[in-house]
Amino acid sequence: MPFSRPTPFELRERLAAEIQAALPGADARVRRSIEEVMVRITAIASNDLHGHLAWAAEQLLPDTAETELLDRHGAIWGIGRRPAAPARGPVSLVGTAGTVIPAGTEFRRADDARYTLDGAVSLIAGLGTGQVTAVLGGAGGDALAGQPLTAIAPVIGLTSAAIAPPGLQGRDVEDDGTLRARIIARIQTPPSGGTREDYLAWALAVPGVERAFVFAPHVGLGTVGVAILGPGGALPSLGLVAAVQAALDVRRPVTASVNAFAPPTLAVPVTLSIAPDTGEMRADVTAALAAYFAAEAAPGETLRRSRLSEVVSGVAGEAWHGMAEPLTDVVPGPTEMPILGVVTFA
Repeated sequence: MPFSRPTPFELRERLAAEIQAALPGADARVRRSIEEVMVRITAIASNDLHGHLAWAAEQLLPDTAETELLDRHGAIWGIGRRPAAPARGPVSLVGTAGTVIPAGTEFRRADDARYTLDGAVSLIAGLGTGQVTAVLGGAGGDALAGQPLTAIAPVIGLTSAAIAPPGLQGRDVEDDGTLRARIIARIQTPPSGGTREDYLAWALAVPGVERAFVFAPHVGLGTVGVAILGPGGALPSLGLVAAVQAALDVRRPVTASVNAFAPPTLAVPVTLSIAPDTGEMRADVTAALAAYFAAEAAPGETLRRSRLSEVVSGVAGEAWHGMAEPLTDVVPGPTEMPILGVVTFA
């Protein structure tokens, strides 16, 4: 029988009826009577208890549990909440030829967000590209390509620095919805000695992996390929690929040959005419398309032109648009990952 929490009024009515049955002649509904006061006090306490029972009932299963209890459910099944991952990506450096910018050089953005250079960079013909990592974890360190940076301690020979394409992407601490989905997936599809779901779960358990795709067979019988993406659908770093490979090597069946890799990309340029054609609308449309590619595009899967048009139509304030490119659905190679190319507004 399902649990039905009574309302405060129903509790008062039940208690009043009990008093009337136990004490003939007493009426707990008479205002300011001793019986009426007892009923109200008891109903308040009982309502709190029923509230706690209703809350406790929701914590029994992971599909309704709140944050703290959801973490406990995950721990029981061996699934931990993925921590925040700092934004990381390329930075373009300009200066005097031969200048070496040492590893650990700290840069700041105009809003004082800070980044550290991962490795030393030598400027060849006055140009160089390095990797920077945000000091603070999470999406707060995200940055678009072209964002200017300033070295906190001046480096002799360094003229300027800026975030290079495709920008920086980080990830906040895993939210309840994503963790809940992983726990339920673990319950519904328990480890089976190397099924597709096993490889997905093993890859997604590695901090920094946001999406994963399994290809079997990959390059022949007995081979499995696991393509991974980082925060925000960004291509993974070599370090993240190595971490996933190590995790898979520990868990894979001994008869399987497993390869973790960053999928090759297929840039999809988009050309639009749109109304109203304002700077704000262009930025919103570009952001919506980028979010769609990050969340829904998958290696080897056809990218539907109609879905791209639907994404543009869903932007708040859009009146109409025309899409000149792509002209048809985009069909990537077996492991190619469609990514958003240059967005042009005609």
